[in-house]
Amino acid sequence: MNKTFLTFLIFIITSIVFGQAGLNTTQFNFSFEIITSSNQKLPDNWFQWGRGYNLYVDTLVKHNGKNSVLLQSPDKRTKDDFGCVAYRIPAIFEGKEIELKAFMKLKDVKEGPIGLMLRLDGDSVILGFDNMQQKNIQGTSDWTMYSVKLPYSKNVKTIIIGALLSGTGQLWVDDFEILIDGKAIKPKEYKADKDYEFDEGSKIKIFIPAEEKINDLKILGMVWGLLKYYHPTVAKGDINWDYELFRILPKILKSNSKDDRNKILSEWINSIGAIKENQEPLNIDKSKIKFVPDLEWTKDESELGKVIVAQLKEIKIAKRNSQNYYLNFNASGNAIFEHEDQYNKMTFPDAGFRLLTLYRYWNIIQYYFPYKNLIEDDWNQVLRNFIPEFVKSSNSLEYRLTILKLIEKIHDTHAFIRENDRFLDTVMLDYFGKYTVPCQISFIENKAVITKIYSGADSTIQLKVGDIVEKINGESVDEIIKRRLPITVASNYSTKLRNIAYDILRSNSESVPVTYLHHGQMKTDNVKGVKLGKDYSTSSKIQKKSWKMLDNNIGYLFMETLKESELPEIMKNFQNCKGIIFDHRCRFGSLLYSLGEYLMPAPIQFVKFSRTNFDMPGMFTFTDAVTVGKNNPDYYKGKVVIIVNEITQSAGEFHSMGFRKAPKVTVIGNTTAGADGNVSYFNLPGGITTRITGLGVYYPDGGETQRIGIVPDIEVKPTIKGIIEGRDELLEKAIQIIKDEK
Repeated sequence: MNKTFLTFLIFIITSIVFGQAGLNTTQFNFSFEIITSSNQKLPDNWFQWGRGYNLYVDTLVKHNGKNSVLLQSPDKRTKDDFGCVAYRIPAIFEGKEIELKAFMKLKDVKEGPIGLMLRLDGDSVILGFDNMQQKNIQGTSDWTMYSVKLPYSKNVKTIIIGALLSGTGQLWVDDFEILIDGKAIKPKEYKADKDYEFDEGSKIKIFIPAEEKINDLKILGMVWGLLKYYHPTVAKGDINWDYELFRILPKILKSNSKDDRNKILSEWINSIGAIKENQEPLNIDKSKIKFVPDLEWTKDESELGKVIVAQLKEIKIAKRNSQNYYLNFNASGNAIFEHEDQYNKMTFPDAGFRLLTLYRYWNIIQYYFPYKNLIEDDWNQVLRNFIPEFVKSSNSLEYRLTILKLIEKIHDTHAFIRENDRFLDTVMLDYFGKYTVPCQISFIENKAVITKIYSGADSTIQLKVGDIVEKINGESVDEIIKRRLPITVASNYSTKLRNIAYDILRSNSESVPVTYLHHGQMKTDNVKGVKLGKDYSTSSKIQKKSWKMLDNNIGYLFMETLKESELPEIMKNFQNCKGIIFDHRCRFGSLLYSLGEYLMPAPIQFVKFSRTNFDMPGMFTFTDAVTVGKNNPDYYKGKVVIIVNEITQSAGEFHSMGFRKAPKVTVIGNTTAGADGNVSYFNLPGGITTRITGLGVYYPDGGETQRIGIVPDIEVKPTIKGIIEGRDELLEKAIQIIKDEK
């Protein structure tokens, strides 16, 4: 268990960028005392890794203070499941050894140990890791202090701490402490964190920008973002850059000409501080550059004037170090966006904060989105177009819909908006509907087809699998699609339809009128809906077994429930099969490298990545190609068929790329989600969290995967006739391909 668990944990932590964002390093929350909202599952800045386990704040059992965190095993768990509460801080400390201490209390822990976790990340590499699993601590014990130590150096960029439970039982944890060379670390004080001027609002009143003023605000947003990521003074945390916007914004709004505006901007740039040192010329192999930052606008003297052009040129070549108040990178190369306050007391931010939302989002995409080159619209024009949209948003709903419209422009299925503690009872729930007809919709042959009736359905429901839905609440499906497309975020059209299908049957009325075609006859029924929330979700739990033997000596793997620990037994059973079917029509974790060793005769390149850096934000460069497989003369030599569809996303697409390199592989199905690469989270004003794909993923020759997805060798789509007959036509095709193999 220990080796498997350790490998799994390292992958999860490497591959999934942190769900928390906007960490404030001026105040650690090592004892769980800071909890902003009563609805939070975990204390501020703590987040959960692993799967299947339950994590809670416990106010009754604690070592000290008001709270501890309880990790509890689920009623049903698989061998590789675990629970972990984790916390991340920038490595802004100096020393040679780091020690993590914490108090833990155990009750009936068995079938897997507990442990403290300490991980040290450098620039795109893990420098140190220990989770105490080798000590095999189990059983029942009262509060005890545990510790782990690792070597520490100036190469460490991020410190990740936590506690984990891998077996059954309960684990309480409290009072973490980090020591460098025996001395407890203290939060670093930044000048930016002592700026409270605009805590209660930006003081920017509602205004209707004239055409020339929209252009002024566009220029301000671009200059503000360039200074944020390029100017060394801002990087040091000496200035609260959000609040600096609110100081310069009124002056720009009052400017009466382009020259006046440029004079204001030039004086503002000078006030930030002089550039003391230029960086050395970057020595980068041009063949490794995917794209460079779009900074042509900084050279436009007709718009900015000679003085500002010269100032920005100096800032662009300024020396930047690897510590940035607003930015860090994890071991995979994803950007980690820090000190991005979400201002969660503002459910509807004022006009100034709404512009801040636009500027923050636009500039993160401008400099840290690996697929910016695939955005169809002129990104500079997008900024201009959305300025009036954000300014005129008149309520919480309009504000959130405007954010969705903006996010939709980047064509990234990984992107969404989420409200940390109010998601299920906010205006967005009201907008999409509190109730849903408990059926699954899929778009088949360009029709909205019922493909499943959920267990929560009323016994009187007339809808049947295979029925074609025409209208919902009196609105045609085509009208709903047209209305939803601008706010439905996805990499391609088929995935947009997939996402629309998830909640197309929602309504604010418990009785939902549905018009549908049943065996050629048009019907309309008032279908009883179920209320969304804690007691009901449209996502159903997967019950399928991870593997089985089909007729004709064919093996079948369902990746969502497949565990790494099962692989030796499975592949032993499959070794003499005529063929194996990999079903990727699901979401799953890391099995690529372990399973790939059974499929490849030798290591083979299948992917390379792109990422940016501190030196030139917005320039993305390729890594060397990565291999899958090992030298294995006993590799599986039969036929392999991989089934994909629009549900195949991210890890599913990544695994398809790797497995496709095995001999005798055929990929069948239809367009995948087109969102490949680890994700990065960040906050927006109004208590909103969003995310983007933060790591570029490409074929070894540099070919794109984002938006395109995995292109099947043979396109196979389900039919309405097949749905009515209860057939899995993609699986049937996979079986036929293997049967026909000679």
